[in-house]
Amino acid sequence: METKKPDTVNEPESEYGLYSYADYLTWPIDEVVELIKGIRFKKAAAAPKRIHQRVSVKLVSKLYHFLEGQKCQVYNAPFDVRFPKGSKEDHKIHDVVQPDICVICDPEKLDDRGCIGAPDLIVEILSPGNSQTELKHKFKLY
Repeated sequence: METKKPDTVNEPESEYGLYSYADYLTWPIDEVVELIKGIRFKKAAAAPKRIHQRVSVKLVSKLYHFLEGQKCQVYNAPFDVRFPKGSKEDHKIHDVVQPDICVICDPEKLDDRGCIGAPDLIVEILSPGNSQTELKHKFKLY
């Protein structure tokens, strides 16, 4: 008998979830989803508020100009950051997030799908709809 995977949850119910990066890659592109401990977190589909966008653009711009000519690179969401625990195989990665802004200085961590491992700098711009995930679950992951 096949067990059905649960839909999106706001709070993880177990220490370890059911989904992997391999599952994540099959989901519709119109959904903004992150995985933390294999638990699927659906983010707001609507565009971020104007103040969120202004803060993001200002920070990305300042970081970009500060790092220009150096090996570090700035990326903004959507940009997948995968946290492998041992194996880098897609079906064994259970943590995939999209920070608002990240800086990666090690080019070996970059591939065509994003970043593998912890970026050198992560910026999360808190908004009313996402602060619980950012403050609680993503903070522990980072």
